[in-house]
Amino acid sequence: MKKLLSLSFVALCLVPAASQAHDGQIAAGVAGGLLGGMLLGGALAPRPYYAPAPVYVEPEPIYERRCYWSRGEAYWDDWSERWVRPRVRVCD
Repeated sequence: MKKLLSLSFVALCLVPAASQAHDGQIAAGVAGGLLGGMLLGGALAPRPYYAPAPVYVEPEPIYERRCYWSRGEAYWDDWSERWVRPRVRVCD
């Protein structure tokens, strides 16, 4: 689109025409030139890049296992010939 617009602008500039100013036609030429310049400048101007808005993401909760040591169920140990209550790790 930009190439086509610039080529048509160049082609119109190269067309020979007689320049005469009768009955206030200068104002129409100036207005047409300003309007054409605004259209061409708007078409060829670079568009600014706007970064997307920052997004807040809530971090996932960290669930830690809560562990503690407790006394286990008593059992008879034949080797030492006594009742033993072992320590047992319990995690929730």
